[in-house]
Amino acid sequence: MNLQLTGHHLEITPALRDYVLSKFSRISNHFDHVIDVKVTMSVEKLAQKVEATLHVPGNDLHATCTDENMYSAIDMLTDKLDRQIVKHKEKQGDHHKSGGAVKHQLSA
Repeated sequence: MNLQLTGHHLEITPALRDYVLSKFSRISNHFDHVIDVKVTMSVEKLAQKVEATLHVPGNDLHATCTDENMYSAIDMLTDKLDRQIVKHKEKQGDHHKSGGAVKHQLSA
């Protein structure tokens, strides 16, 4: 999984980078086919905003969270992306477990 961190009006400290890496490792535990992750962190007056885009086979997942604290915004963001990954994984599983060929459905 390639992780690209960008700070807008914000310097990405090593502690912040390590925190993001630890949180996104949970997502890669649920779904190991994540190709690329782009995370943008920005500061707008009193709001700390975090945006992320995950590139997975067949889909791009995007989430945005805003909070007063950057760390809690990252937590909320990873929770949102985790739910989206689980939903994407379930859709892929449902797609592959369809009834089969038309020939087999007609013979029953």
